[in-house]
Amino acid sequence: MAEAFVLDRAAILDRLGGDEEIYAMMLDMYLSDFRSNCDALTAALAAGDAPTVRREAHTVKGLLATFSDDAGARDALLIEQQAKAGELAGLDAPVADICRRLHEVAGVLASAAGR
Repeated sequence: MAEAFVLDRAAILDRLGGDEEIYAMMLDMYLSDFRSNCDALTAALAAGDAPTVRREAHTVKGLLATFSDDAGARDALLIEQQAKAGELAGLDAPVADICRRLHEVAGVLASAAGR
């Protein structure tokens, strides 16, 4: 799995045009949604539903990229590409890893936000 997530708030704000309100809104959305994203990805994999695995991995990739987690986004992209090819075999560990990553990033974000 990717190296430990380090929050680069300045880079994120730069991408958001310095808009603190959007940053706060995106942080709130991430913290409220990451568990359901992980659950949906895990359930789709368990059901053998490649299109949903692809879609959920794409969503996770975007979430992680939003917070400048390039390494996590790359891992999610690999899941997305494999699911797009209809190859779900061997994705159990990568999906578990990406769920751990979502939780790790949530912890860092919550801590930085004083939650």
